[in-house]
This record gives sequence, C-alpha cells and structure tokens, in this order.
Amino acid sequence: MSIHETRALFSRDYAEARENFCHAAALRGLAVDSYVLPLEGASGETLATDVVFDGPRDAARLVILISGVHGVEGYCGSAIQTGVLGLGPVTAPDTAVLHIHAINPYGFSHSRRATHENIDLNRNFIDFSVPLPVNERYAEIHDRLLPPEWPPTDENESTLDIPRREWGVRGYQRAVSLGQYAFEDGIHYGGREPAWSNLKFRQILRKYAQQCRRIGSIDVHTGLGPYGYGERIFACPDEGETLARARRWWGDCVTSVNLGTSTSIPLTGPIQFGQLEECRQAEQTNVCLEFGTHPPAVVLPAMRAEHWLHRHGSEDTRQAATIRQAFKDAFYPQADDWQSAIWQQGRDVFLQTVYGLQDDTAQA
Repeated sequence: MSIHETRALFSRDYAEARENFCHAAALRGLAVDSYVLPLEGASGETLATDVVFDGPRDAARLVILISGVHGVEGYCGSAIQTGVLGLGPVTAPDTAVLHIHAINPYGFSHSRRATHENIDLNRNFIDFSVPLPVNERYAEIHDRLLPPEWPPTDENESTLDIPRREWGVRGYQRAVSLGQYAFEDGIHYGGREPAWSNLKFRQILRKYAQQCRRIGSIDVHTGLGPYGYGERIFACPDEGETLARARRWWGDCVTSVNLGTSTSIPLTGPIQFGQLEECRQAEQTNVCLEFGTHPPAVVLPAMRAEHWLHRHGSEDTRQAATIRQAFKDAFYPQADDWQSAIWQQGRDVFLQTVYGLQDDTAQA
C-alpha cells in the first residue's frame, strides 16, 4: 500500500473515522449496525458504536476486531478496521469477521481515554455484585497526581518521588494503572456499575458471537512501548495451552502481563473479561495489540494533564486547548512512518488470526 493510501486510512477526528469506516463497509455491500449514544460529539456529530459483520452469520470461526476502548486511541484501531474491510472478503472457510468500531465513541470524539462517565472501560468489566476492588496505593497519591494547579509545583512532584522510590517502577505503575473504584474524578476509574459501552459490547456479542465455536480477537490500543511497535499482549486468563496457541498464531513475541513480560501490568476488569463471559461456548484466543507512540516521559504527563483538566477545569482557554492537543498527540502520532508501521502490523496480525483459526481447526 502506498503512503497516500495508508494516509487515507487514518482520520483527523472521530467523525471522519466513522465516515471512513462506514464508507469502506458500503463499498463491500455490508450493513452497518449502529448503537447510538444519546450525547453530542465534540463538533455536534452523532456518537455511535458501529458494528459490521463480514461473512456467514453461522460461521464457526470468528475474528473480532475492536477499536476505541480508550477513546482517543481509536484512530489506530479504526484505520486497521477500515483497511481490513478494504482487503475484501475472507476466503478462509467457515470464517467471519466482527468489526466493533469505536466502542467508546464519546472518548474518541472528545479526545479522552475515558467514557462520558469518566470510566476507564478497560477497568469496568468486573462483578459489581460483590465488593469493589481496593487500590490502596492509588488512594495515597490521587491528590498528588491531580493537584489543584497545573503544571504541578516542584514541591508536589517531590512528594511523588517518595512512592516512586519505595514502590519501584513496576509498583508505581501498578498503583496508578491497575484500576481504582473510589475516586470518580480520578485516573483509571473503573466505575460503580457497568458503563454504557460495557452494556453495548455485551449486547453486540450476544447478537453476533453466539454461533461461533472459536474466537480470535484483536483489541487495538496505543501509548505503551517503542514508537510504532505493536506489542502482542496475551489477553486470556489461561497461561497454559491458550498462551502456547497464541504464540503459534502471532509468534514467540507474544507477551504476558501475568508473567511480567509485557510493558503493561495486570488490569482489573479488561474488556476481554466481558467477551469471555458472553461467549462461553467458544474457545478464545485474544490479543491486545498495543502500539507504542512516545516515551513515558511524554505520555504519562499528558495523561495526568488531561485528567487534571477534567477534574479541575481551566479558565485559561489556551491552556485547555494545549493540554487537549498534547494528549491527542501522545496517543496518536500523525506521521507517515508511524501510520505505515501500524497498518502493516495490524494487517499482519489480522491475517495471522484468520490463519490461526484454520490451523487449530485442522489439528482438532
């Protein structure tokens, strides 16, 4: 694919991404099933999670492609979905593809990772009928992460140096990123009930993914790891045969949060938990495809600043605009080399998933 063709897969905003995705489906004669969120987009546009099912509805093998779990990260997944539709129908027998585009449309449109409820959707798939998980370490640093003024004072930042030293790099990352359920205005807030996007995701799976017997899912994210590299993060609870199968499909480079080989850490309530619950009839092999953007020294302050803006607001319109733009840039580099790397790897992982489903069937 030429640079010009690759650029055309990537969008300037959510509205354009949605238009491109729906247009690619229309060119293939595929129906779009839209789940509208009754809120306005950043430019007044309709917000919706759009679903396209490509292939026989009774297919035993199903590839699920998910974009926009963390809204602002949706540009990358949307581009891959639009490109995959452009590849044409899957020729593998008894195989279909389920595209779930912009599962968090509010965050995508408004350049937030969180949903309109300020929920981190990848921390929301928990059992709300039992006591909520407790993240004591996050509680210690919540107000220091999001202080009253921005940028933070040197004194504020020095108080964060203590837990960084005491907990270590991974311990500090776990405190911030694991998920927390006590601070509604905080970072990685998991919510106190299922988010709108959680409920719609389950509804979509009940409608489209009950007939299959094997699932290979790809959940696309950005922000962690080396620039332009797509880390294949194992996204199933079983570290035994399922991990071995994942490495047969996607290579020995597949990492695991539970084994400590990933740039990520184990999360409370990732979206795959919902998929495992709703599609119990299927053997599942799931991957989180995490594309690196910028170093943590760029991404993490941008994330803190955006959450600070949500928590405290700013009367300085220039400051607010600068924070929002820096946040979008941190998760969506708009450079030709990055976009080419994303499309090439996204296409490869998609095709590996299709082939993997066939190989495992043949071995059964």
